[in-house]
Amino acid sequence: MKSLPNWALSFFSDQLFRRDGYIWATAISLLLILLFHILFSSKFRFFSSSSSPTESVSHAVNSQSRISRLVSDEDLKFLIENLEERNESDDEIWEHVIHRSNDRISYTAKRSKPKDGGPMKYLSVTVFEDCSAEILRDFYMDNDYRKKWDKTVVDHEQLQVDSSTGIEIGRTIKKFPLLTSREYLLAWRLWQGKDKFYCFTKDCDHNMVPKQSKYVRVSYFRSGWRIRQVPGRNACEIKMFHQENAGLNVEMAKLAFSKGIWSYVCKMDNALCKYMATSQGTQQGPILSAVTLTKKVPSELETQTDDVTVSMGTSSGELEVLTHVVAKHRKILRKPSKKLIAKGLVLVGGAICLSRGHSALGAKVVLAYLLTKLNKHGTSLKQTSQNTMI
Repeated sequence: MKSLPNWALSFFSDQLFRRDGYIWATAISLLLILLFHILFSSKFRFFSSSSSPTESVSHAVNSQSRISRLVSDEDLKFLIENLEERNESDDEIWEHVIHRSNDRISYTAKRSKPKDGGPMKYLSVTVFEDCSAEILRDFYMDNDYRKKWDKTVVDHEQLQVDSSTGIEIGRTIKKFPLLTSREYLLAWRLWQGKDKFYCFTKDCDHNMVPKQSKYVRVSYFRSGWRIRQVPGRNACEIKMFHQENAGLNVEMAKLAFSKGIWSYVCKMDNALCKYMATSQGTQQGPILSAVTLTKKVPSELETQTDDVTVSMGTSSGELEVLTHVVAKHRKILRKPSKKLIAKGLVLVGGAICLSRGHSALGAKVVLAYLLTKLNKHGTSLKQTSQNTMI
């Protein structure tokens, strides 16, 4: 085997030396740039902080003034119009979702998809027996107590309160099965009328809470309620408007609400009973809060809302008749068939195999399948109910 000539060896050696030289030169240059950047940045921060000591103070003042405009009387007007359904357009279609009741509580809800493509809008009315408006207000606003009974709430913290306007800002983390936890960064404010309370909540930003990759921050949130006593009864009514974009599939969110809201409302009622027994109606939250800084409803908005019996498109009597008529069919159709269970079990095994041991992926596939089946199951129930009524 012939060896390489000397000129070839010299050429390759020269090339290797040049390549190594380029690599070292590049590395040294990058290191010098990095050191220069660090020194320059620290020096700049030092001179900035020492030369302008009032900068952080002015930033705090600007932040406080911005907070005072987060939730305004215009938001209260928007809430009242939605609760009283004044601003409904002719082409807005509301879909009845649920009407359930027992000896202590009744709940009715409907929803509408905005024509502009925004998040689904919900309107609901809940009536609690043996309860006052003040106690129900305190119960709804007691976030520390909510962490004890609402298992979806992982954490809540108060971030800031504006004593002049009564606006409170807080951060809540909620967990959902098979999904990334949602982060709610919200601002809210309360008003008191002559016989009612209002609260409006909306999404916001805050410099104390940067976005984190382990949470999905809710990008759009508009929610509010009106609490008032039911005349002639020892009962209290809360009517709520709610609209949010939590990054969930629309059909999945609709199905989850329809199937799970009544159980949640009953759990809330049980928590309210314990709250009244232990606190005697004293608010257990922070001393300075939106509740303690409740403002008066402006005189121009303090009007006309005397419609105590709220119509949700169908009277309660008609809904009770409808519930009674389809009760037997619900009992039959609610029970899953053996064929559906068998298909579900087959899919579980197949999903686990396809996901190669990744349980989260397999669970999501199964969940999507079961939600589709439940949705079809609910559709068949509605069709049967309609045929029965006809």
